[in-house]
Amino acid sequence: MSEVYIYDAVRTPRGKRNGGAAAVSPIQLGATPLRALSERNDLSGNQVGDVVMGCVVPVGEQGGDIARASVLAAGWPIEVPAVQINRFCGSGLDAVGQAAGQVGAGMVDIAVGGGVESMSRVPMGADRGAWASDPRETLSSHYIPQGVGADVIATQYGYSRTDVDSYAAESQARAAAAVQGGRFAKSIVPIKNTAGLVECDQDEHMRPGTTVEALAKLRPAFEAAGKAAFDQRIKFKYPDLEQINHVHTGGNSSGIVDGAAAVLLGNRDAGGTLGRKPRARLRSWANIGSEPSIMLTGPVPATRLALKRAGMELSDVDLFEINEAFASVVMFAMEELSLDHAKVNVNGGAIALGHPLGATGAMLLGTVLDELERQDKTVGLITLCVAGGMGTAAVIERI
Repeated sequence: MSEVYIYDAVRTPRGKRNGGAAAVSPIQLGATPLRALSERNDLSGNQVGDVVMGCVVPVGEQGGDIARASVLAAGWPIEVPAVQINRFCGSGLDAVGQAAGQVGAGMVDIAVGGGVESMSRVPMGADRGAWASDPRETLSSHYIPQGVGADVIATQYGYSRTDVDSYAAESQARAAAAVQGGRFAKSIVPIKNTAGLVECDQDEHMRPGTTVEALAKLRPAFEAAGKAAFDQRIKFKYPDLEQINHVHTGGNSSGIVDGAAAVLLGNRDAGGTLGRKPRARLRSWANIGSEPSIMLTGPVPATRLALKRAGMELSDVDLFEINEAFASVVMFAMEELSLDHAKVNVNGGAIALGHPLGATGAMLLGTVLDELERQDKTVGLITLCVAGGMGTAAVIERI
């Protein structure tokens, strides 16, 4: 394969549930970063060989092929094809990988990978997949909800309520410092309605000043579901678990938000077409399967595989973005990989900023690229846990 370069990465703000972004349709939300790529890079659209966008709940207003609808809504030529993919929370990063694969294979010179999710207008779980909702299917896989899975990880690794709340408070503090320092300003583009009026121009989910003491007052979010059925179910899989310690709440879990992102990819010749130099190269990407009942441990093996494919070691990575689906997910990954928290999620994560399911992976790639440039560092790694027991990761190298 030829080398794949990252020429630009943009994202919308993360709009809180029923906040500013909720006034905009999912199609217009998805079109927003595509328009921004055109404006920032003098991109007419006809140079783009394909657009791949992640969307985790592709029903209702997000149904059909929202990537194609977003391309047309962005005003790109009708000749530009587009496809929507769903690898749950890994969709946005996997979309970048699938777009990059076409570039690397020589099928296209330029492609776009990204994602969109309007969680206000199309609620999580609206697709009602049988694997998570039909008892005939859930029993055989020992299915439990993700939040209970996060609590199981905390129980297995001895993370207390104070531990996960402390991690969450730090995420809020880091995100607040990032916003105050303008670290996201380079890549955020405002969300506008069809009249051209701005509906959302900044991340809305954050709660600056959050303390461990305030978080301690929140009730466990998944204890009722666990005690009703799922604690017992997971004990069939892990009989050594005497009792599940339910420590996750709305305050130390990822926020429900709306958002979209897009990454402009190309081969070396694309630089001449675009009239600009690449910002980074995509060294590798990887998807793996992991234990499906707990389902949230995938970032560890995905990270190892992506680094192996890149010919790198953990010590080569300057900055990590590990999606904060739940506090225990990141804490587990840092412990298993022996990572210094000073190199992980340095600008906060989804606990503070929110997790627009299909878009998050592409957002995190842009976040780590901006931060590598700000700190004058070289290698970044992005990884996310994925429902159903999977993980996805990618390694980028700044140029």
